[in-house]
Amino acid sequence: MSAPAARRTWTGLAYLLLALPLDVVAALVLLAGGLLGAALLITPLGLWVLALVLRAANGLGGWRRGLAARLLGEQVPAPPRPQDRGGVLRWRRAVLTDPAGWRAFAYAMAKLPVSVLSLFAGTLGYVYGLTALTYFPLQEHRFGSWGLALARWLTGLALLVLAPWLLRPVLNVERMLIRGLLGPSRAAQRITELRETRDRAVIDADATLRRIERDLHDGAQARLIGVGMHLTMARELLAAEASPERLRAEIDTARAALTEAVAELRDLVRGIHPPVLDRGLAAALATVTAGSALPVTTTVELARRPPPAVESMVYFTACELLTNANRHSGARSVEMSLSFDDEILRLRVRDDGRGGAHPRPGGGLAGLAERVRTVDGRLVIDSPAGGPTTVTVEIPGPAPAERR
Repeated sequence: MSAPAARRTWTGLAYLLLALPLDVVAALVLLAGGLLGAALLITPLGLWVLALVLRAANGLGGWRRGLAARLLGEQVPAPPRPQDRGGVLRWRRAVLTDPAGWRAFAYAMAKLPVSVLSLFAGTLGYVYGLTALTYFPLQEHRFGSWGLALARWLTGLALLVLAPWLLRPVLNVERMLIRGLLGPSRAAQRITELRETRDRAVIDADATLRRIERDLHDGAQARLIGVGMHLTMARELLAAEASPERLRAEIDTARAALTEAVAELRDLVRGIHPPVLDRGLAAALATVTAGSALPVTTTVELARRPPPAVESMVYFTACELLTNANRHSGARSVEMSLSFDDEILRLRVRDDGRGGAHPRPGGGLAGLAERVRTVDGRLVIDSPAGGPTTVTVEIPGPAPAERR
């Protein structure tokens, strides 16, 4: 609940008071510039004036986003700037064809009447409440004057108490306008998300390749070199007609090193693509839960088999979530469910532990969320203090072949 003296109440009122003069100046300047540019369209100067007006609208929009971030806590990212390389003519064309500039201009035009109404509606409760509280009857001899004054005082007090709740919808309208007209469009947001997803996938693939190279160099490669050295030693012993016991010891050592190298290579391949996935996710998850220190109840409902890349992502995600539950949750049992409906593959892991789990920067859950986003998925954590903890992973899957 929001008290009348809460900080966000005063910052919201400050936003409305500061926004009105800014909106008046912005609307007058941009309207005058737009009319001048439209009048000069019969000359080459008109397009230049309109381009400058749109660039000014973008700049004023940036100020408004900053004001909303400081006073309303509304963090709206800036829309992508147009590519204006290649000379002044291309700059003009890029600015005139940029939808963000026109939306910023429309915001300035629509915001002036909205700002007046917002200031009136947002301060109505405070103005009338303070006016009623400071009212004193001057004609004390009139019958009922003090009764009317008491009623006004109670009304003023009620208005001051209710004013923050009356302010909320007004500020919500302000937020909606800023997000809708001064933020990036849905297409631009989608492009940005895809670009970030691509970058994360490239970084993750590079890290995986480096890990494989390091494991091969420090593990299996070193052991195979040792096998070669022991075989060379065995050959020299054989040429020197050494005792069978020494020759047998060298061969046994080489065989043991070779066995360890093969085991490390199997573990490495299992980390890239577990062979158990060839039998499907249900069998793979059954194998994972069988090795858990906690009792795990597993439910799998798959109408059809997901693509291999999605299966691999879900498998490793389930392994990490189950490991986290075993190590950090203090739980007594875990429930795991997997379903594939409405073209969404949904993995849910729930434990009855102490709760309080959240994605810390650089932590396992944050890294897991980043990896899930590389396949356009999302990870949702519900972990109140005291538990239980429920982690849900949703990954979109392609449509069935007959629907393509």
